[in-house]
Amino acid sequence: MLFKTSCSTFADKNALRAILEKQQGIQEWNLDLDDCDCVLRIISFEINHDHIIQLMNSHGYQCCELT
Repeated sequence: MLFKTSCSTFADKNALRAILEKQQGIQEWNLDLDDCDCVLRIISFEINHDHIIQLMNSHGYQCCELT
């Protein structure tokens, strides 16, 4: 799954680590701060796109699916 996010700093990445590592069902994740869209990549066979978007939004980050 690929998402465009408003995460743009290492502090955001560290906050995101705390959020995502508590989520069961996420095998791997990566946030590319060098990309202009600050792309969040998630590997999960249990969690859907909407869940990730809602999770990110509930923590104050903008997030939308990249297609």
